[in-house]
Amino acid sequence: GFLSSDEVIRKRLLIDGDGAGDDRRINLLVKSFIKWCNSGSQEEGYFQYQRMLSTLSQCEFSMGKTLLVYDMNLREMENYEKIYKDIENSITAAHEKISECKKQILQAKRIRKNRQEYDALAKVIQHHPDRHETLKQLEALGKELTHLSHIKENVEDKLELRRKQFHVLLSTIHELQQTLENDEKLSEAEESQETQMETETKQ
Repeated sequence: GFLSSDEVIRKRLLIDGDGAGDDRRINLLVKSFIKWCNSGSQEEGYFQYQRMLSTLSQCEFSMGKTLLVYDMNLREMENYEKIYKDIENSITAAHEKISECKKQILQAKRIRKNRQEYDALAKVIQHHPDRHETLKQLEALGKELTHLSHIKENVEDKLELRRKQFHVLLSTIHELQQTLENDEKLSEAEESQETQMETETKQ
């Protein structure tokens, strides 16, 4: 009966393994061997003998090519595993940085609360009858407030830097995943093109 193109390809792969034409070469080798056994003249026997050697060389080349592709795939898998492990480590490091940033935010909030309390205390001190002592206390509080302000600014700067670093990390991970997907699509396209070229060559 009539077979669809998918069924033809499926049957071809079942017979031909990876589609390298080994079934055709083996059939050709068997036919050459039979013709060699039944050859009448020495010239015909020598021709069939050379033909068998050529077919055997093609089979050995195909096997060697398959082994090279297999080894290459193994190395590629090891490379991908390393990349995935690096990504996991990067994500873990990002989580740790986020946790550290949260701690810094809490510290900044406490500093802000302390500053508000110092402001309230400063207002009370301003009404103290001993002006000289009050001025001295205000001066000390001013220095403390300046110091706390610097600490708060440093914490906010670090927090902003961590946010930018985390954004860059996420972008890098996304680009890496996109590259891996493109590599897989390109590999599939190349395999499909090689299979089509070999099929056309056989015809």
